[in-house]
Amino acid sequence: MPRPWEADPSAGFRRRIGKAPLALGVTKAGPDCPDIWELDNGDIAVIGRDATDAYRGRLPDGVSISADERLVVIPRVMLTAAKPEIPDA
Repeated sequence: MPRPWEADPSAGFRRRIGKAPLALGVTKAGPDCPDIWELDNGDIAVIGRDATDAYRGRLPDGVSISADERLVVIPRVMLTAAKPEIPDA
């Protein structure tokens, strides 16, 4: 059975949501920058540390991670800085 939603790998990056990682002090301009981006199809891409293995065995009831999904962690300051740019609906 097909999933109701599937990531579109052909979608391009439209705009960063929030401030640049360097401006927030969460990187030193290396290749390890967490980030949040809106894609040109409206979906959101989150770049963060892959913490799937660390969390898989202790997920809350009703939460699951599919074989083709990853749980990523970003610094709180990144999401709070992005909040004004995230629509309510």
